[in-house]
Amino acid sequence: MTRPTSAEPAPVDPVAPPDPSVAALAHDLRMACMRVSRRVRFETTTQLAPHQFSVLVRLSERPCSAGELADRERVSAPSMSRTVAALVERGFVQRTADSADGRVVVLSLSPLGERVLAQERAQRDAWMAVRLERLSAADRALLRRATGVLEQVVDR
Repeated sequence: MTRPTSAEPAPVDPVAPPDPSVAALAHDLRMACMRVSRRVRFETTTQLAPHQFSVLVRLSERPCSAGELADRERVSAPSMSRTVAALVERGFVQRTADSADGRVVVLSLSPLGERVLAQERAQRDAWMAVRLERLSAADRALLRRATGVLEQVVDR
């Protein structure tokens, strides 16, 4: 399976141009999501780059191999190997041999990685919570519903 990289854009169907209102929504929504993501990263004191944070989140879900992580994160195997090596070096991730197949290396969070991930999540969530508290109850309910819709967009 080939994955688009930052240098290789995802294929676009040239035959079916998007509805202009949908194209405008796509642009506006993408830009808003990027701005929120960027602000969360830069407004919180962080020990982790975004791609490292994402790997720790994945490993908190379940231990897995670097190849599985690369597939789930949609990055190349060499890129994931570099990310994992940096996280292992910092003591956030540990490597162990798979009990069923000793040739396979299983990655998991170390106790330090679990603590760092919890701190990162708390800081990022606190930043967002402060801003959400400033919204009306109706706007928060709208965002609650929109979160589910965005998850559907991402999962398709």
